Amino acid sequence: IGSHALRVLEEEEAEVVALSRGVPPAERRARWLRCDIGQPGAVAGVVTSVRPEAIIHLAGAVRGDRSLEAVTPTLRANLVATVELLEAATRLNCRRIVLSGSLLEEPAAGGPQAVPPSPYGASRWAASAYGRMFHALFEAPVVILRPSFAYGPGQERTKLIPYVITALLDGGSPELSSGERLLDCVYAEDVARAYVQAAAAPGVEGRTIDIGSGTAIPVRRIVELIVECVGPTAGRPRFGELPVRALEQEVEVDVDETARVLGWRATTGLEEGLRRTVAWYRKV
Repeated sequence: IGSHALRVLEEEEAEVVALSRGVPPAERRARWLRCDIGQPGAVAGVVTSVRPEAIIHLAGAVRGDRSLEAVTPTLRANLVATVELLEAATRLNCRRIVLSGSLLEEPAAGGPQAVPPSPYGASRWAASAYGRMFHALFEAPVVILRPSFAYGPGQERTKLIPYVITALLDGGSPELSSGERLLDCVYAEDVARAYVQAAAAPGVEGRTIDIGSGTAIPVRRIVELIVECVGPTAGRPRFGELPVRALEQEVEVDVDETARVLGWRATTGLEEGLRRTVAWYRKV
C-alpha cells in the first residue's frame, strides 16, 4: 500500500520523506531514508529529525500465521514502533497522524472476552488502542484506517491472491483450504488514496474508519476469477488441501459511513483489480 500511496502523493506534488527497510528504489522523487522500525528508537528518531507536517504510517510486520515465531516481530514493528511514533509526533505537534489498523485485528463478535485472531491481530489491536488513547488524553490528531483484504501489484507473495497467481503462472497447483471464507477485497491503489485523503480530510481526528469495497466474496470465487485472468496453465487450484486457520473471521465493512466521514469509496472492481494484478506479476 505504501508504494501505491507514494505514487498518489507524487501526483499531488507533495513533498515526501519515505522510509525503507532495505535499499530505497532510485526512481522515486521522494527523499528516502533507511530505517528498520523494529529497532528500538528508530522511528522516533526519524520523526524528530524530519519534523513532518503529516504522517501516514504504513510500515509494519504483516503476517497471518498463528505461530510463536510471529509474536516478537509483530510486537516490535506494529505496537512498540507505533507507540514510539505517536509519542514523538505528539511532542512535535504534528498536524495529522494516520495509523494502520486492520479489520482482522479483533474478533468480529467482540464479547466480554474478545480474543484477537493472531499475533498480528493482537499487535494491531493494541496499537489502535494506543492511538485512540493518545487522541483522548493528549489531543493527538490521530486517524486510524482499518483496511479489509487489500491486494494488488507488489504484495508479498505468500498472501492469498499473489500466491495463487504466481503458482498458476509457474504451472503449479496452489493448495488452499475450503474456499468458503468470505473476503472483502479492496485494490491497493484505492486503499492508498484513502490514506492520502485521511491525511488532509477535516474533522476526522479520533476516528477509526473501515476501508473496503463493501462486497464480500467467497475465496473459491476469487480463485476462480484469478484462473480466468491467468488463462490455461499446467496447474489448477486444489481446495481442501490445507486446514482452516484457527479464529478465522468474516467482517462486514460499512462503506456508507466511510464515504460520509472521509468522502472516499473504492472504485476498482474485483475483476479489474485482479486483471491488473495478474498483468503485473507476469512482468516480474
